[in-house]
Amino acid sequence: MSFDVENLIARLSGPLNPSDRSAFRHDAETALAAPECWGEGLVYRTVVELWRPYFHPPPDMQHGANQYRRSKLIDAPPIARSNRCDEL
Repeated sequence: MSFDVENLIARLSGPLNPSDRSAFRHDAETALAAPECWGEGLVYRTVVELWRPYFHPPPDMQHGANQYRRSKLIDAPPIARSNRCDEL
């Protein structure tokens, strides 16, 4: 392979909880050990798909306060879709 798979796995392991890092690393290494023709894109997509269940983003914090706030992306209603062709 023309890129460093170990570096990709290490970089994606960084933001994981310490208790999840070794399990993610094991899953990624096991998946990539299968005898296939691995290109850079396929390796990246495979490792990222394995990474997603292990990643738990930290909650948002209000600036200057020790209270958690809800995400606008979760709480707000969807933005209405406009048809810009009609507006022209």
